[in-house]
Amino acid sequence: MVVIHELDDVEVDRLFHALADATRRDILRRAVRGELSVSRLAEAYPISLTAVQKHVSVLAETGLVAKERRGRETLVRSDPDVVDRARRALDELAEAWRGRVQRMSDVLDEGD
Repeated sequence: MVVIHELDDVEVDRLFHALADATRRDILRRAVRGELSVSRLAEAYPISLTAVQKHVSVLAETGLVAKERRGRETLVRSDPDVVDRARRALDELAEAWRGRVQRMSDVLDEGD
């Protein structure tokens, strides 16, 4: 099993699945800027409140956002530590690819 910093393969898969959807990425961008209610978020999209709630739940399952119930409202905010772990996971994958490309380049240079 490949471990990327504190994330194992299952967590990385869930994180990338959560980030694979444009609406979820937009919800995350909005949550990074500040705490929002799910109903306020839903106003920004041409989808139902239920669909937005499902998107928020996917993000919350990965820890990218946290939900908090206050009265009748469900508030959403981002967790900068988890967002940073996602960035580090991508950085580590990018570094692995750079290493592979360099090794291929070295092999091709040896053939000259």
